[in-house]
Amino acid sequence: QVQLVESGGGLVQPGGSLRLSCVASVSTFILYNVGWYRQAPGKQRELVATAASGVTSGGTTNYANSVKGRFTISRDNAKKTVYLQMNSLKSEDTAVYYCNVYFQRNDYWGQGTQVTVSS
Repeated sequence: QVQLVESGGGLVQPGGSLRLSCVASVSTFILYNVGWYRQAPGKQRELVATAASGVTSGGTTNYANSVKGRFTISRDNAKKTVYLQMNSLKSEDTAVYYCNVYFQRNDYWGQGTQVTVSS
């Protein structure tokens, strides 16, 4: 059974940084497109950033306008890990962050990790 294990969330002051990690137990991680999404209380889940597979989809990255220039998504295919480096955090970044990996009909989600930005 595929598992995505997220870590790195927590409480941080405005202007601070956090790095989220997501380890995926898929056998062919290099073929998967990966992404981070978030859901704030009372709001719908929204895309934060995606990174396409370099093998199947050109390896491009995509960001929500609200995080461009502050967040960076990256992947380590050898470690089957997706990262989200979050800098200059704002209170509006407070949410549960979810890791997602997908390839063809395979679509997997992590359990979520809480990020709270508050002074």
